[in-house]
Amino acid sequence: MKISLIQMKVTADKAQNAARAEELAKRASGADVIMLPEMFCCPYETRLFPEYAEAEGGLITQTLSRTARETGAYLIGGSMPEADGGHIYNTCFVYDPEGRRAAKHRKAHLFDVDIAGGQRFFESETLNAGGSATVFDTPFGKAGVCICFDIRFSQFIHAMRDIDFLFVPAAFNMTTGPMHWELLFRARAVDEQMFTFGCAPARDEGASYVSYANSIAVSPWGRIIARAGTDETILTLEADSGEVRAAREQIPIGKQLLGGKYE
Repeated sequence: MKISLIQMKVTADKAQNAARAEELAKRASGADVIMLPEMFCCPYETRLFPEYAEAEGGLITQTLSRTARETGAYLIGGSMPEADGGHIYNTCFVYDPEGRRAAKHRKAHLFDVDIAGGQRFFESETLNAGGSATVFDTPFGKAGVCICFDIRFSQFIHAMRDIDFLFVPAAFNMTTGPMHWELLFRARAVDEQMFTFGCAPARDEGASYVSYANSIAVSPWGRIIARAGTDETILTLEADSGEVRAAREQIPIGKQLLGGKYE
């Protein structure tokens, strides 16, 4: 499976962001899977989410569906503020190579933190949380999707059960990123013996919320396959689900429970 992570710059112009995402995805044409960053269509600010929110069927999801169809790839559509039933969610739409929706994940764990001397951010001021894990099938293996803060909850990831690939649109900041970004992607990869992929916005030092960037891909052995820097870039790599099978056969932790009892 050939994968391209689109670490793109995000501006205050929704239409411009959508067009840029489509342009960069087309540059990655030939990839089997393309992933965009968290909140790729708007600034990452709680007060702005209601302004940029739209329902499924609007500009952003139309662009994502068309882009998946035109590139012939599975498109992990980063995330967007989704308006539905009077609520706003941080939502990732996934489209198959025919442009049909393959999955939809609403961020289940909202980023509500107040770090002394660092970041203060409360998504819950304007967003609602989703209530479930998200898994879908591809010809390359079983895939799971979560968004940013979700990756910190190991039992939530474990509940996806035997996925081969975990796709994570994310936007860690300059407080949590240097400390936890690589650590969490490597930890979840080793925990579940799977590939993990994190796609972040490019860094903009002038933004109110500064993305750590550093989009990343990690193998089932916890090895970093590829990692971006801070600028806008397309990070392309290959992953083989056979490596997942090999890791699980050689170190069969998934078969053993506490007390030596097996599933």
